[in-house]
Amino acid sequence: MDNDLKDVIVVGAGPTGLACAIEAEKKQLNFLVIEKGCIVNSIQNFPVQMTFFTTPELLEIGGLPFVSSYDKPTRLEALKYYRRAADTCRLKLRLYETVLAVEGSDGDFRVRTRTRSGVACLYRARKIILATGYYDIPNLLEIPGEILPKVFHYYTEAHPYYGTDVAVIGGKNSAAIAALDLYRNGARVTLIHRETELSPSIKYWIKPDIENRIKNREIDAFFETSVVQIDQEHIQLRDSTGRTWPLKNDFVFAMTGYRPDLEFFKSIGIHLNPDDQRPFHKDSFESDVPGIYLAGVVVAGMHTNEVFIENGRFHGEVIIKDISQRR
Repeated sequence: MDNDLKDVIVVGAGPTGLACAIEAEKKQLNFLVIEKGCIVNSIQNFPVQMTFFTTPELLEIGGLPFVSSYDKPTRLEALKYYRRAADTCRLKLRLYETVLAVEGSDGDFRVRTRTRSGVACLYRARKIILATGYYDIPNLLEIPGEILPKVFHYYTEAHPYYGTDVAVIGGKNSAAIAALDLYRNGARVTLIHRETELSPSIKYWIKPDIENRIKNREIDAFFETSVVQIDQEHIQLRDSTGRTWPLKNDFVFAMTGYRPDLEFFKSIGIHLNPDDQRPFHKDSFESDVPGIYLAGVVVAGMHTNEVFIENGRFHGEVIIKDISQRR
């Protein structure tokens, strides 16, 4: 057990969690960041060659300049930037350590964790900031065969799938980007989407590209269709009329979105709006559990498209100001 009573423990070392920690460092608070994966784990899981949709200055945290060689920064540049931010601000990080429970009450919380090697740890803190993001928990298809090694819920790169039959499930940005990249790197791609058409939210420079590839039959597409079963050599499809048929398949990318760990919030006692699963919070981002704050995309519940790095990075300043004023 770490008997040192921290002023604040931040759960999550994504851009928002790091921004909270930087503000805590500025206010000379005794803080700790606990992260179950690597630093900015969500960005690490982005496609290897990904370019952000935004400009560098909108990804900056702690007033540290983000210098990019391009108008829109790459994933590799972002990883380097956030590592540098952590080093520059001397952030205290516990990486590859999973938070199992938050107990106690305002002024004396106890955070139980387990390290990568299985060691149980216990920390104490006056305040808790939950900046856990949403990218670690994919929305599952919940169909037979989804646990096969050929099925992925994250897309990284195309090269390993050259010359193979690949199904991409979904109709939003991540599905369109994966399908285009796989096609351009020699995979035989089939896009499967349960809706009648691609999502209108697909970025304006991506949507005509994927639509033209489908129109030209360079990428096969089935709309109003679902995958109902996956096996080693085929996937089983079912359309809106109930007709089913097999499709030859080597790999599946289920790009069906992600969600926050809402069960963890409930276990702490945070109440969620039943309609959209938004956790209650004040203007200071303090939840309805005194002393526990929410930062980043978790404040949006299931509406994960409302909060991004660009606006979530400012939550830390509001939260730490509130904590400092109430010390």
